[in-house]
Amino acid sequence: QVQLVESGGGLVQAGGSLRLSCAASGRFVSINDMGWYRQAPQKQRELVGTITSGGSTNYADSVKGRFTISRDNAENTLYLQMNSLKPEDTAVYYCNADVRSYNYRLQNYWGQGTQVTVSS
Repeated sequence: QVQLVESGGGLVQAGGSLRLSCAASGRFVSINDMGWYRQAPQKQRELVGTITSGGSTNYADSVKGRFTISRDNAENTLYLQMNSLKPEDTAVYYCNADVRSYNYRLQNYWGQGTQVTVSS
């Protein structure tokens, strides 16, 4: 079984920064694409951005230029650097990963989420 554990959330003032981490653990062969999603109260979960195993990134228009996704493949860890935070960035942030197991099946996993609150 694979676990994704996010950390780094919290309360920050508008204009501030936070760095989220997502550590993958368990038994697996490799991790393919990883991504960050977020869900604000009474809204649907939305994509923040993704990163391939090779480091290619893709971002939602709402966070381009402010957020940066990176990963450490050796440590099986995903990061989200969030700068110039706005109140509308307030949400629960979720880590997502496509993980290849030892039977070579590709399975998708979610973390439990970490709360980010941006005050105005």
